[in-house]
Amino acid sequence: MPQAPNGPGLLIHAAGPLEPNTLAGILRNSANARAAVTPGTAIEVVVQGPGVRLLAADSPVGDAITHRQHLNVKILACANSLRSTGLDTKELTAGINTVPAAVAHLAERQWQGWAYVRP
Repeated sequence: MPQAPNGPGLLIHAAGPLEPNTLAGILRNSANARAAVTPGTAIEVVVQGPGVRLLAADSPVGDAITHRQHLNVKILACANSLRSTGLDTKELTAGINTVPAAVAHLAERQWQGWAYVRP
């Protein structure tokens, strides 16, 4: 992933069982961050645990997911969590990517100097 002109990006971690309102709030946080950080700063929301179910194409927060993608906020699902919940990548909302293991992705981003937020 290319780095922002001003350096590493912002990683927002959504973990555990999530209610739709909780994930919607986390996605609002990402929109607020997009409006406040230096233009070009990379922002990722990584969803881990049973909350990945809310990333399915029929999600009650589908509009919020799509809106964040238009703001150039990457939404990533943990592949291990998808497997644990029985959700296939083909069932995800269009535009959502995966990382093999959220915990490893979080560590790598922190080693790269990214800011880490867990709302």
